[in-house]
Amino acid sequence: MRAPPVPAHPPSASRRQFLGYGGAGVLASVLPGCGGGDGPTPAAYAQTIEWGRQEIARALAGDPGNAAAVSIALLKNDTVVWQQAFGRASVQDNVTATVLTRFNIGSVSKVLAALAAMILRDRGLLDLDAPVARYLPGFTMLSPEYAQITTRHLLSHSSGLPGTSMRDAFAFEPIPGYAAHAEAALADQHLKHLPGELAVYCNDGFTMVERLVAALARQDYASFVQANVLTPLDMADSSFLTKKPAGGSFALPYSNGRQYPQEFVNPLATGGLTATPGDMMKLARMLLERGVYQSRRIVSADGIAQMGTDQTTGLAINPSPEWMWGLGWDSVRHPGLAAAGIRAWQKNGGTTFFSSDFYVLPDQRLALMVTGNTGNAQLADTYRAGALAEGVLLRALVEDGTIRALPPRVARAAPPVATSPGLADAVGIYANYNQPTRVTANQDGSFSLSSWNGTAWQPMNGGATYRYRGDGWWWGNDGPISYRFEVVSGTDANGQPTRYRYLMLRGPLFGAGYTETTLPVGQQVLPLPPLGAAWQARLGKTWTVTNEAATTMPSTLSGTPYATLGGLPELPGYILVRNSSYDDGTPEYQLLAPLSADRAGMAVKIPANAGRDLYELHFATAGGKETLTIGSWTYEASVG
Repeated sequence: MRAPPVPAHPPSASRRQFLGYGGAGVLASVLPGCGGGDGPTPAAYAQTIEWGRQEIARALAGDPGNAAAVSIALLKNDTVVWQQAFGRASVQDNVTATVLTRFNIGSVSKVLAALAAMILRDRGLLDLDAPVARYLPGFTMLSPEYAQITTRHLLSHSSGLPGTSMRDAFAFEPIPGYAAHAEAALADQHLKHLPGELAVYCNDGFTMVERLVAALARQDYASFVQANVLTPLDMADSSFLTKKPAGGSFALPYSNGRQYPQEFVNPLATGGLTATPGDMMKLARMLLERGVYQSRRIVSADGIAQMGTDQTTGLAINPSPEWMWGLGWDSVRHPGLAAAGIRAWQKNGGTTFFSSDFYVLPDQRLALMVTGNTGNAQLADTYRAGALAEGVLLRALVEDGTIRALPPRVARAAPPVATSPGLADAVGIYANYNQPTRVTANQDGSFSLSSWNGTAWQPMNGGATYRYRGDGWWWGNDGPISYRFEVVSGTDANGQPTRYRYLMLRGPLFGAGYTETTLPVGQQVLPLPPLGAAWQARLGKTWTVTNEAATTMPSTLSGTPYATLGGLPELPGYILVRNSSYDDGTPEYQLLAPLSADRAGMAVKIPANAGRDLYELHFATAGGKETLTIGSWTYEASVG
């Protein structure tokens, strides 16, 4: 359950999941279990399908320790022109994946959450622009502005909720009560920005949609979606795994050459659907028909149109206007397809072990779903859902004559060096959700980047230096990646002036490399007075989670989650927090600002992805023992 993964500084892209790669005939003949139920190749897309088969075969052969199975379906008008599964649903038992094998599709599930909200809107039970608190009277937060949050904010990632409640989210068994725990935890947290001020990927928003649907429909979320979406669309191979399944074919987790038991995703609206690409094409048909499936109306045409409308036009902080959030969609004008002049609604999704991508092209009446075991991003030949999906769709558009040729890949050379505007205001520390970054000015007018590794600053990108160029960006010598600094000014809720400086990254960050994207990857943090005695006494301690189920992914794979508190020498007024449950290969760190002697809060407002999943710490003392809460987790200090 994630947004498109933003590489904070290529090439070492974060792979945090919750949060998303000779001839085919020769390769397929040596790969286990390639193909199932694909039938004859439709002549209209024969070349596209052959290319897709080659790419999938190459991915499975190039990353056998992770990419165990991939499944794909392509729809044109009301016909599935290609549906095929590759690899093995179970490597351990040598079970071939078929088109009936179900995969955990993660945040693609958010599209169904938006549909559920639209159905309630059609019935007159929900106003998208009314305060959520009107429908959920028990919902409260420490920031009074929580009362301004609407369902539209929840569905467009602009609510200001902290990000993701990770307690019991991913597990090897279903764990009930996730959404209720997440809502209860919000009562002890502040907003990270005002509702509608900016849009940053937020799983908590869709968990609140889950609560909203249950309250208005007077039935649990999974039952409502089953009765009003899955059953009417004949999606018989799709469901929310609220209990262990008694039958059916499921792709099992496989990572680093090891197979694991079935994965359960407990935040249902946020990312809990298990489905087949074939079933998702039934959903796509309904979307293409503006809410109708086989002569039965599922949702209003206006509801579909609302989902596909850009929700970013009124944002106060939006330094990346090319990324256009919809309602439930990551993008309603996906940059990769926009490079060819094509409008596309797109949603990707990731869980601990699987990654998926879902596209609907409303003008061309084309749709695609691809899902599979998450590949190793460090390998050249592996399964990358976004690149594969873009490649298939663009080739299909060429083959059916919609576009003349594939758009050119981004391969920009650095422009000539220009006179630098200076770096005096730009140097310093930039924070985000996972990696403090230091910008250092060099004597020759360039700058360098380094990241905090837990004990020291470590040079980034091989020690590259970045020089100011004629296009207004700072370039290194390592390809089409460039940086600049952007200041966004405005006023806060109290009318006080605000000013945020962002480190912006530009390059072919997503998909198959046909377009550039500009994203903020860090916000400059300014010095605060040194921490007081109460905070100083907590630094260096390790705090262990006391209320995480033993069957969750973090508990099972890495041991009981823990948090450590430290600091940065350059910023003695901040608390540097490492939460082990979020580590993905390397530690992740956040900088928090003290709000009082017992509470520390979020220190950045960053749109898109780098400002997601922020923490708030709250210490309390009971029976002489100090406890810590982070979101819905509770901690005790470790002994020794």
